[in-house]
Amino acid sequence: MRYLIGFLIISALLTGGFLFLLKDNTSEISANDLPPVPEARVLSVATSSFVIIKTEEDIENQKPLVEMPSEIKAVYMTSWSAGSEKKTDYLIKLIKDTELNTVVVDIKDFSGYITYDIKNSDVEKYGAKQIRTPKINSLIKRLHDENIYVIARITIFQDPILAKARPEWAIHSKKDGGLWLDHKNLAWMDPAAKEVWDYNVAIGKDALDRGFDELNFDYIRFASDGFISDMEFPIWDETVPKQEVIKNFFKYIREQFLGAKISADLFGQATIDNNDLGIGQIIEDAYAYFDYVCPMVYPSHYAKMFLGYKNPADYPYEVVKYSMDSALQKIENWKLEIGNSLATNKSPKLRPWLQDFDLGADYDAEKVKKQIQAVYDSASSTPESINGWMLWNPSNVYTREALE
Repeated sequence: MRYLIGFLIISALLTGGFLFLLKDNTSEISANDLPPVPEARVLSVATSSFVIIKTEEDIENQKPLVEMPSEIKAVYMTSWSAGSEKKTDYLIKLIKDTELNTVVVDIKDFSGYITYDIKNSDVEKYGAKQIRTPKINSLIKRLHDENIYVIARITIFQDPILAKARPEWAIHSKKDGGLWLDHKNLAWMDPAAKEVWDYNVAIGKDALDRGFDELNFDYIRFASDGFISDMEFPIWDETVPKQEVIKNFFKYIREQFLGAKISADLFGQATIDNNDLGIGQIIEDAYAYFDYVCPMVYPSHYAKMFLGYKNPADYPYEVVKYSMDSALQKIENWKLEIGNSLATNKSPKLRPWLQDFDLGADYDAEKVKKQIQAVYDSASSTPESINGWMLWNPSNVYTREALE
C-alpha cells in the first residue's frame, strides 16, 4: 500500500426519510432523522483516531477537460473511494462500460475535513486536513485520460471541524452555551458568517487549480434536523429572512467563481414548494447564480401520501417526473420575471440527484431506470433546461443493469 490507514471506515449507513415538517420557530423541525451526507445521504466514518501517512509525492496540477459532456451522467465517489485504487478501478470500468461519463468526488464532506493535501494556512491552523485521497492530481489525470468529467463536492455550513476551531462563527445552543448539534451530533456554521464563505471559497479555488472541471456545493442552507428553538446565531440577526441570507451566499459564490462551472444541491422538496422550507432554500434563487441546480429527488425522501402514495418510494417514475416537471415550470416562470434580468446566470439547467440505494423499497435496476426515464420524459418539452442526472449510493456500488 502507498499509505497506511490506522483506522478504517466504520460503516456506510443509509437511514431516514424525507418527512420534512414545517413548523413554527419555537418547535423542532424534523427530517425524520434525515441522514446528513449529502443532505439526505449518509456515510459514517471514523474521523478522530487514525493517522494517514503519505509516502509518495503527487504530480503537478492538471488542466480541466477541454470539452465537457453535453449531458452529464454521474456517480458519486467518496474521498475514501478516491484514495482506493481498487475502488477507482471499479468506477472507471463501470463508466467505460456504460453510458456514465462523470464522477462527483468528495473533497470536503460532512465531517468538515478537506480530504487531500491542500496547501492552505487556515486549513492547517484549524486541523481540517485529513488525507484520504493522497494523490488528488494523479486521480484527476487518470480520470481525464479516460475522458471522464470530474466534479469536486464541497459541503458548506455543516462543518464540525471549523465550528470547533472558530466557534465565534458557529451556531450555539441557548441551553448550555456550547455548540449546537443536530441529531447526528454534528455542528453547523452560521450561514451569515462571511468568513465561512471565504474559507470555502479558498478551498474551491484550490480544487479548480488542481484541474477539477466543476464545483458542486452542498449543505448550502440553515440547519434544520435538530432542536430549532435552541439555536443561537452569532452573526445572523434573526430578522433578515433566511432566504435572503442564502441568496446572498449564492450571489457571492457566483462572483468568486466567474467563468467556472458551479452547481448547487437542494432539497427535492424545493422543486415543488414556494416557501424556503425553513432553511432558506428557494430554487429560483439558485437558478439565478448556478450553472446547474441539483435537486435531490429521491422518492424515498418524500412524505407519506405525497401525490396520494402511501409509500412514495414505490413510485420512482411518478415522484421524479412530478418533481422535475415542477422544477422546469419554475424555470420557465422565472425566465419571465424580473428576477431573471438581475441574475448573473441566464440559462440555468437542472441536473437531479437520483436514488440508487435501498430505502423505502428495494431499488433494483427497474426502479433506477424509471427515475432516469422520468428525467428524460420531463426534458422532452424543454431539453435545453436539463443537463443529465447523477446517481447516489453511499457505498459507491451502483446498479450496472440500470445503465446502458
